[in-house]
Amino acid sequence: MTETRTRPEGPPAGVVNPPAPAARRRHAIPVGDAGLPLLGLVIALACWWLVTTGFGLVHPAALPPPQAVAASMAERSGVLIPALGITTVMTVVGFLLSAAAGVLIGIALAASRHLERMFAPLLVAVNAVPKIALGPLLVVSFGWGAKPVLTMVFLLCFFPIVLSTATGLTTTPADLAELARSLHASWWQSFRKVRFPAALPQVFVGLKVAMPLAAIGAVIGEFYSDQPGLGYQILQYNGIGETATAWAAIVLIAAMSIGLYSVVHLVERLALPWVRATTSAR
Repeated sequence: MTETRTRPEGPPAGVVNPPAPAARRRHAIPVGDAGLPLLGLVIALACWWLVTTGFGLVHPAALPPPQAVAASMAERSGVLIPALGITTVMTVVGFLLSAAAGVLIGIALAASRHLERMFAPLLVAVNAVPKIALGPLLVVSFGWGAKPVLTMVFLLCFFPIVLSTATGLTTTPADLAELARSLHASWWQSFRKVRFPAALPQVFVGLKVAMPLAAIGAVIGEFYSDQPGLGYQILQYNGIGETATAWAAIVLIAAMSIGLYSVVHLVERLALPWVRATTSAR
């Protein structure tokens, strides 16, 4: 009787196992974290220069070239930088107020079908009103100061937060809901341990949609108020023909929006580390 020996499984001699995907990702250089956004910025600036200076397709009075905007930004930095601080404060405060109220309203709508049927049409109607038409009325109602600006930010922000919160709370995965019922969890226990954590990715979708809208609301509110923010500066400098400075204020608004959106995205990644681990990567 001959003895049969089995060869251990493995690659042929001389063949090295390829590194695991996790190891490749660990040693990969994160070029996209900073390189690709900078490349996109360079391409956008190049297109801007070509349209205004290279081919002269747009008159400088309507769209100044990027070098003129940069020069105006440096020259008027003593006015634009404090204005940027005012607009940033209005944007952040209004966003936080709308986030708190929007999450609470979304929870209420998700908890009661009767409340949803009563107030959802009203919320849609309020969201459909052109907010720029409310600017003069807000000044009449609240007077000069920060209140009209914060109200405008709130009106623009709260609807996507309400919608995303209510959607997340009403689309709890069936297996998690069944697990909570099998453990005889109370409504509060089920909400705190299952439904709200499962809804957080949807809530952050609404927050990320609302953040740029908050910047828009702050600028629109400053059009009609005495707050010397970037919206106020746009009107002032455009009125006296200094369009390059007005565009410099617009560029600062865009940069502020990108920064605040990045902060919300970072908070999402820190608060919800399991989302990237449980969803497919692009």
